[in-house]
Amino acid sequence: MPNTIKNLDEKELEKLFELYFTVLCYFSKKITSDIDASKDIVHDVFINLWTKRDEIDLKKSVKSYLFTSVYNKSLNYLRDNKKFSKNVELSDLNIASDNTKYDELIDNSLLNNKINNAINKLPKKCRRVFYLSRFDNLKYNEIANKLNISVKTVEAQISKALKILKFELKDYVKLIILLLIMYKGK
Repeated sequence: MPNTIKNLDEKELEKLFELYFTVLCYFSKKITSDIDASKDIVHDVFINLWTKRDEIDLKKSVKSYLFTSVYNKSLNYLRDNKKFSKNVELSDLNIASDNTKYDELIDNSLLNNKINNAINKLPKKCRRVFYLSRFDNLKYNEIANKLNISVKTVEAQISKALKILKFELKDYVKLIILLLIMYKGK
């Protein structure tokens, strides 16, 4: 891709929007703690990308430009609205100074989005059993008692969920395993 986006047409912009809108909103919400403000911020970034495409000189990828713009606008939102959340640490807000951490945050946001989409594709009963097991940390017999099903059914549903997730996330399996190993080490 050239260093400018002067040749960006409406269809390419639409593809970028479809690809990054949700994850950019999630990224902004991590900073602002306000989903409506985050949506507005992301919309503004895309409008700016389109209206100033002749002037924008890209040193990095369009993806980096979008995340950097959303990051900066989210910080401006906090500053302008004086809504520093107790949950947002200042050290978290300084991620732009360390490109490695920044890129990891972007990749983690994208990965979280992919994982959530894959989980949402599970059949309803399978998803329910999976959530109880993985997110509520219930044991198989506890899930069976709670849902009034057999332990064997719980095992079958978990097995089904893992097969579906493995297929849906096949391009990300190595990254997920690496993240799990790193997470367990902490």
